[in-house]
Amino acid sequence: MISFIGTGIMGNSMAGNLLKEGHELTVYNRTKEKAQNLLDNGAAWADSPKEAAAKSSILFSMLTNPSAVEKTALGENGFLAGMKEGSLWIDCSTVPPDFSRKMAEEAAKRGIRFLDAPVAGSKIPAEKGELVFLVGGKEEDLKEAEPLLNIMGKAVKHQGENGKGTSMKLVINLTLAQAMAAFSEAVALGEAMELDKETVLDTLLGGATAAPFLQGKKSKLLENSFNPEFPLEHMQKDLHLVSEAAYNNGISLPLASAAKELYGLAKQQGFGQDDFSSVYAFIKQKK
Repeated sequence: MISFIGTGIMGNSMAGNLLKEGHELTVYNRTKEKAQNLLDNGAAWADSPKEAAAKSSILFSMLTNPSAVEKTALGENGFLAGMKEGSLWIDCSTVPPDFSRKMAEEAAKRGIRFLDAPVAGSKIPAEKGELVFLVGGKEEDLKEAEPLLNIMGKAVKHQGENGKGTSMKLVINLTLAQAMAAFSEAVALGEAMELDKETVLDTLLGGATAAPFLQGKKSKLLENSFNPEFPLEHMQKDLHLVSEAAYNNGISLPLASAAKELYGLAKQQGFGQDDFSSVYAFIKQKK
């Protein structure tokens, strides 16, 4: 039996793919309505994280931020109190590496194994089972989890010990945020010089300077429609985690700091729940 904690934009599709493959699944989410489609498709509901954990030997969590993970794991009726000794907790949340190591220690105190396994990919890859898992933890634990990860994703990349999976996730999201911001500025400049927006997009996307993921953002920029696949406020949060990691490791990241403030201003101006590609709309001020 598998438990899944957190059925938001990403977790819902990930859990759904496990169900499609015939796995018995117990789910918990702070808002039950966000798990209703899973319940309709055969998942069992738990009234608390602890209750969900008691029904499984493998537990996945996919939560918004470190405080949500800590509260759900260690708070009143937290799932660590319900997990059996020898069980495996796989945290797919984007959190600081030091926090992942702390959670690994908390799990170990209770005889529970732990993998940090954040994902590269957003809503559509999650729906298609095409995520990339970036995993920190013991190889033997990963081997046990890998068949399930392969249902939800197209690749599993072992990064090393606990905390290394979340470290790599921050590296990836930094490049995503910066690439999206630079691309948005380039398109905005082209428009300011009275170039046709679609021509600018096609030319940039057909060249060597645009990151491959930007092709999937073309329609959003072209139509000024930013339904969230990965909300801007989440990207801003991740950039804050990048800034903390840089400070903790004695490295200066001036471009990361500029990107963090850009996304922070966009959030402040009301773009937080739009897709992170709406940083283009913030630059253009076409909300």
